[in-house]
Amino acid sequence: MTQILSQKLHKSPRVAAFVLMSALALTACTNPDRFGAGGAGTGAAGANGGIIAGSINDPTSTAYFNQTIGDRVLFLVDQSTLTDSARGQLAQQAQWLLANPEYTAIIEGHADEQGTRDYNLALGSRRAAAVQDFLISQGVNPARLKPITYGKERPIEVCSNESCYAQNRRAVTVLAAGAGVS
Repeated sequence: MTQILSQKLHKSPRVAAFVLMSALALTACTNPDRFGAGGAGTGAAGANGGIIAGSINDPTSTAYFNQTIGDRVLFLVDQSTLTDSARGQLAQQAQWLLANPEYTAIIEGHADEQGTRDYNLALGSRRAAAVQDFLISQGVNPARLKPITYGKERPIEVCSNESCYAQNRRAVTVLAAGAGVS
């Protein structure tokens, strides 16, 4: 068997390339924690690609920020206006950011799967901007904040009903250590 495979690999560069790529792919899959405990892109931040460090009992840790304060706010259908609940949560985020100036934040704007790709990218952008504007109004330095839109491209819930749509209409504050966001 090995001899037959060796002969085929020698005679066909395509087969050799396929076998090599397959072996590399299998090797890459051997470490399930290679992207951290939450996996890749659970961000649709767990949806966060940001730093998740420390204890939820330590008010200066990012774990505290993500789990106790909350890293996301939700929006109503087709809206980028902050709800009262969102403003309350963002006020707490702003206080944390002011108390922890060594962190920057990327603000991800997301939309549900309804509507066109272009429309949802624009809606996600407006949502991220609304969060950024609110945090700035609370005293957070604009140089520490970077809005980005994903539109409907990174859902955290995938189904065609309101309970899923509601979870996908969000803005997520993703923390990173650094002096500024480039």
